[in-house]
Amino acid sequence: MSNSSSVTKKLFVGLWSLINFTRKLFLNIIFFIILFFILVIMFSGEDEVLVPLESALVLDPYGEIVVQKFQADPFSEFVSEALDQPEDNPEVLLNDLLFAIENARDDTRIKALVLDFQGVSGGLDKLETVARAIEDFKTSGKPVYAFGDYYTQAQYYVAAHADKVFMHPQGVLMFDGYGSYGMYFRTLLEKVKASTHVFRVGTYKSYVEPYIRDDMSDEARRANEAWLTEIWDQYKTNVADARGLDKGVFDEQIEVFLSKFEAADGSFGQYALQNGWVDALLTRDQIVDLMAETVPREDNRLGYRNLSFNTYIKAIRSPLPKQYGNKQIAVVVAKGTIMNGYQENGMIGGDSTALLLRKARLDDNVKAVVLQVDSPGGSAFASDIIRREVDLIKAAGKPVVVSMSSVAASGGYWISSSADEIWATPSTITGSIGVFGMFMTFEKSLEHIGVNVDGVGTTDFAGLSVARALDPRVGQVFQMSVEQTYHQFITLVGQDRGMTTEQVDNIAQGRVWIGTTAQQIGLVDKLGYLQDAIASAANLAELDDYKVRYIERELTSGEIFMQNLFGSAAGMLASTQVDERDSQLLGMIKSLVKEFDAMAQFNDPKGTYIFCLPCKVSL
Repeated sequence: MSNSSSVTKKLFVGLWSLINFTRKLFLNIIFFIILFFILVIMFSGEDEVLVPLESALVLDPYGEIVVQKFQADPFSEFVSEALDQPEDNPEVLLNDLLFAIENARDDTRIKALVLDFQGVSGGLDKLETVARAIEDFKTSGKPVYAFGDYYTQAQYYVAAHADKVFMHPQGVLMFDGYGSYGMYFRTLLEKVKASTHVFRVGTYKSYVEPYIRDDMSDEARRANEAWLTEIWDQYKTNVADARGLDKGVFDEQIEVFLSKFEAADGSFGQYALQNGWVDALLTRDQIVDLMAETVPREDNRLGYRNLSFNTYIKAIRSPLPKQYGNKQIAVVVAKGTIMNGYQENGMIGGDSTALLLRKARLDDNVKAVVLQVDSPGGSAFASDIIRREVDLIKAAGKPVVVSMSSVAASGGYWISSSADEIWATPSTITGSIGVFGMFMTFEKSLEHIGVNVDGVGTTDFAGLSVARALDPRVGQVFQMSVEQTYHQFITLVGQDRGMTTEQVDNIAQGRVWIGTTAQQIGLVDKLGYLQDAIASAANLAELDDYKVRYIERELTSGEIFMQNLFGSAAGMLASTQVDERDSQLLGMIKSLVKEFDAMAQFNDPKGTYIFCLPCKVSL
């Protein structure tokens, strides 16, 4: 026995020594990596980025166009860039795009603008804002070319505004239109014997439908068809006008498409050319020959003198802190699902977003506030915290103007409605004034595998748990709370918009509206974009000369150090390539998990939500 114990003891001692050695080795490796990059930064420095004469600016952003980036971990960003590995959700700032285009218009070193939007996505309002900037660039007389191996629907929306649109002969261009499709889980939940408890107000409040149905309800289908048809008509009208085409060339019927596709010998390139969507089909060497008529040839990746979007931004952005003066229009961005508490930039937190608004209210240099909303809603409690700050800004004598972006629905409308003015883009998805509450219990699931829950409590509310069946009387309490929140919602909107609660109720019920219709029914005041809202805020504040300042969460000294460290060092490993493989099945599983994870992250203290499910469309 003693020999056995001795062997066992030696085994565990050896195992622990191995673990301890591995731990120390790992920490030392991390330490030396960080030390290496610190030394690189200290001794190498960054060369000044210059813009060569007679260059073409290649507008080649990568990611979703957003009004505010999500504040990601600097180390994660560093690893993604250093290994040339795309981020899970890459983003590009709309303001950076506009700044580059506007500066290039008057930059004598830039002779042409090349649109390469192969890696770009974004809401129609943001694409339209970029398109408007391109139209303004064209007033300089400089040519604008769009080159693409292929074009998605979103990418082509911007490309259509070029002077000439070119595609590779083997490229693809198709128009899918807009759709709102989702997964439905009723049968799945029945199979696992989950009990779904739903409390809602609003005929069209369809967020809960995937958990209680296997298909879309007739009410939701009619409402979604209405606003999707409107936004698709806006897309076709804009692209057709930009290209000088008739709206009938979009071939929504498969029979028409097949006939014309057959005439093009099954070639997507020839099909696009015959429809007038592109001006020519060019190979890469032919593109170089074309660009050589405007800028010099060069021995680089593209074959002609050029600057990429990111390089140009670095070259023209001033390293000095921006001075705002004492006449400021503050812009606060409310983007994402509305959650309770404090959230990072690129998300909405009841407390964190309210804090940004409070900063604007207490700053004497800020004379007016623009709240840019890009949100499908979320927590009713958090929405009301934010709305209260909007009211306090108005009470302080500062105008508040809301600029609705891609979507400002449900909770997004709750935080908007009390503003002095509400601006929406023609394609903004808004409304969805309705309320719901939902949770699941799994008493039947546990019973099925032989687990039962029993006990005693001092009240009828004691022991509320996902493991126990919900008392119908407790369910009645939740329903009454939801109904009270809905009544509060339509009452607030009625007061803000000069309507009776009956009038608001008629256009509420959780129904989604497009920006143009929302203006007609009184939910928004004017149609326009962020710059229009800023100009209107300045007018309300009686300002002729002012500076625009974005109010964002201030980084800690540690965060700034990490950001600078990894931001400067990322280029050192840029030559390393990582094989990226896409799996459609894996993507579907991720989508399924994401649906349930989104519900699990909701954190309203009353469990009451104002959220728009169909507000995310397939582009």
